Amino acid sequence: MPKFNIISQFMKDISFESPNVPELFFKQENDPAKLEMNIDINIKGAENNLFMVDLICKVHSKIEKDNKTVFLIESTYSGMVQYEEKDEETKKRTLLIDVPTLLFPSVRAMVTRLTAESGFPPFVMPVVDFADLYEQRQKQQSQAQKPANQ
Repeated sequence: MPKFNIISQFMKDISFESPNVPELFFKQENDPAKLEMNIDINIKGAENNLFMVDLICKVHSKIEKDNKTVFLIESTYSGMVQYEEKDEETKKRTLLIDVPTLLFPSVRAMVTRLTAESGFPPFVMPVVDFADLYEQRQKQQSQAQKPANQ
């Protein structure tokens, strides 16, 4: 297993919006809410084998019937990582799989707490398989690079 060290991790940016409160709390109807969750990873290299790994999460809950937003959370949680592996594929897999796997529990706890303290039922994000996410994106990229006549 490649050796890396997360030197620090921190909340870089966070936004919570609930534009339709308090009227949502007064509605008697229990219209179902649709939840969308998007995750992205951004890596920036720096000197001395340091890398900034940004775990970018967006959680959007909206009522399907009238398309009203219940809440929207956008966050960037970052880790400063020291990593000295020279093999590019190993480095890429570590920075896109292993590091986000270690950062994700903090984001998950933050989203749960934010929703609970905002008057909504606590939303616990499902566990993300970053290895599977990596493989899916690799497949999409390789398909996008194929010539149109294949």
